[in-house]
Amino acid sequence: MGGSSRDRTLSKVAEKAGVSAMTVSRVLRNSPKVSSKTRECVLRAIEQVGYRPDPHVARLMKLVRRHKRQGVQSALAVVRDEVHDSLYRYVALKDIEARAVQHGYQVEEFFLGKNGMTPERLNDVLYARGIEGVIASPRSYPQNLQSFDFSRFSSATFGYGLTKPDLHRASTNMMQGILTAIEELMARGYLRIGLVVTEWIDHRADHTYSGALLYHQLRIPRRNHVPLMILPNIGIAKGSREFCKWMKDHRPDALITFDEYVPDWIERRLKMKVPDDIGLVVHDWGREHEGFAGIDHRRSYVARAAVDMVATQLMHNEKGIPEVPHQILVPPAFVDGGSIRPKLEK
Repeated sequence: MGGSSRDRTLSKVAEKAGVSAMTVSRVLRNSPKVSSKTRECVLRAIEQVGYRPDPHVARLMKLVRRHKRQGVQSALAVVRDEVHDSLYRYVALKDIEARAVQHGYQVEEFFLGKNGMTPERLNDVLYARGIEGVIASPRSYPQNLQSFDFSRFSSATFGYGLTKPDLHRASTNMMQGILTAIEELMARGYLRIGLVVTEWIDHRADHTYSGALLYHQLRIPRRNHVPLMILPNIGIAKGSREFCKWMKDHRPDALITFDEYVPDWIERRLKMKVPDDIGLVVHDWGREHEGFAGIDHRRSYVARAAVDMVATQLMHNEKGIPEVPHQILVPPAFVDGGSIRPKLEK
């Protein structure tokens, strides 16, 4: 027999377009390896042959025609604002771009508040440029995008910094990350484990930092409870006095916290050494933190998840604030390092 009906139809499309069946398949998957000229030819052949059902093809043809008129390539907008401390790490633009290009999109970055860019003006700019996909990536707290008209766009956001409107979102599962770090510390003999972050960080993680610590404390003797330390300022450097007082009052033997400021406070103000006197796990580990133990948020995978969300909505022509927002939680990875003791031998 001659194969499935779908295979025979794809063969007809390939023959009509003068390309291979593999090229047709790549076009249907929106592969960036296909030139725009070949893509247009294949899509035209698909329409002529009457390959159905495939709403994705209809959308691709619409984009091809519009971009041919406008002379532009499909783009996703990444909407950000200004950073208030270099210690806070965010989803990198390069990771967003790497995933977007696999879907056939370029990425353009826009900064709210820069050169008078308001949400209302940004709305008009994106619409005028034919940009239909938006990744809202607010970096300050709080950030208000309620005046932005999401009904025109397919959208997603990172983490929980943006709470209104409630969009599809991708985030690191920090409940899992904190609990895994605690388990690793306990396997090394640490008993009094403290968590030191800012309110802003706990908020952006939907309070999973504090929630994980409180859950852990339900499972251990009360004598080993160390109260959560929320630094009072977004500017971490301003919290040294409160931190040192908290350390003297509660005497933790291990910390999950920042890689800067805190180690210096421990050594210079408290006269303690890491890891001899106290273990330290970096709550947001990156490759620049080599030598520290830490929690890798795997933000490149968070970027992929958000881009995939937007691309899927664009494929199905879904726009606006979702009735039921989807959430993708990426599992973090624990990274061992010299800032904690080796595991105890069993």
